[in-house]
Amino acid sequence: MKTQDSASAPTSEPLLDLVALRADTPGCESVIHFNNAGCGLMARPVLRATVEHLELEAAIGGYEASAARAAEVADFHAAIAELINARPGTIAFAGSATHAYAKALSAIDFRPGDVVLTTRNDFISNQIAFLSLRRRHGVEVVHAPDLPDGGGVDVAAMAALMRAHRPRLVAATHVPTNSGLVQPVAEIGRHCRELDLLYLVDACQSVGQLPVDVEEIGCDLLTATCRKFLRGPRGSGFLYVSERVLRSGAEPLFIDMHGARWTAPGEYRPVDTAARFEEWEFPYATVLGCAAAVRYALRVGIAPVSRRTPALAARLRAGLADLPGVRVLDRGPAPAALVTFAVTGWQPQPFKRALDDRGVNSALSFREFAQFDFGDKDVEWCLRLSPHYYNTEDEVDTVAAAVAELADATR
Repeated sequence: MKTQDSASAPTSEPLLDLVALRADTPGCESVIHFNNAGCGLMARPVLRATVEHLELEAAIGGYEASAARAAEVADFHAAIAELINARPGTIAFAGSATHAYAKALSAIDFRPGDVVLTTRNDFISNQIAFLSLRRRHGVEVVHAPDLPDGGGVDVAAMAALMRAHRPRLVAATHVPTNSGLVQPVAEIGRHCRELDLLYLVDACQSVGQLPVDVEEIGCDLLTATCRKFLRGPRGSGFLYVSERVLRSGAEPLFIDMHGARWTAPGEYRPVDTAARFEEWEFPYATVLGCAAAVRYALRVGIAPVSRRTPALAARLRAGLADLPGVRVLDRGPAPAALVTFAVTGWQPQPFKRALDDRGVNSALSFREFAQFDFGDKDVEWCLRLSPHYYNTEDEVDTVAAAVAELADATR
């Protein structure tokens, strides 16, 4: 997957073989896919692993097919563990990152007056879940302030809030869905370890485009999806549960026969691994597709991906920065590959449709997705473009030119 045959780059840095990667990605033939923060385009090995298992189920039966592919199914946990520097027994499959997040929250015995300390840029579904905990359990939700320049959470202020409130849970989203901001999750984690606080990280938009190391972050729980920058099938995600949380006996609400053993008529015992956070029924074709997607990402190499993908986004921001009527919204010293911008003179759906008509995939974000962030930026909506490593510089320039053309049309 890597080559060093380009004279334009330092010889010490491996380059991605874009010809091979794009040949592996059927969608590159029909669209400019800049919606990887929504769903990445699946590579052929991922598609093949998924479809072949469905065909096997049709041929021999669903139970029999999962038994025949037991080793490959188990590789899902091993591959995710390798990707984030964990042990396979700490990984649980989930139907989505939000499913994983809800499972994690359900394992915490919240009481009235407990504090959840989070940031102003946590994902919308997480924020709603915290408010639901407040409504149902009387939990107090505290938001740490951002730095004055809007470049992410003020870690010193957040640490002071940790000491003042001794929160039941500290939560942060690594890369928010509504901008390219990268939060300093490892710095937050160091304070959580010093104060022995439970720490949950949403890595939905970072896994697959940036290095994610749970030991370096210092988190107790981490959730992510497989459909975005990992380029896996939809309906898939995972939960990492640290050894110390497993040893504590924490378990999800409504644990089932996969996660526990019914040891007597009135007794059950959770299993020792993160499987206690899974259900008995698995979408096995999806699990196998995810395992293939993670192995594909590991072969490509997270290090070169983490250089190329944000660099493509930086090129796109530079191409949009000086366009009349366009305001780039991303902040922070080293943004990820989510490029967000507002456009004057357009309504959101017509603008997106105009890009759709030009063969460019994109996504819309609205004020309700990011009440704090969009309030600070004084925008009601923005367009989000999210390139990935298999995209090209020519595609970036084509997209920037299309935005320029559309913005100019309203002047």
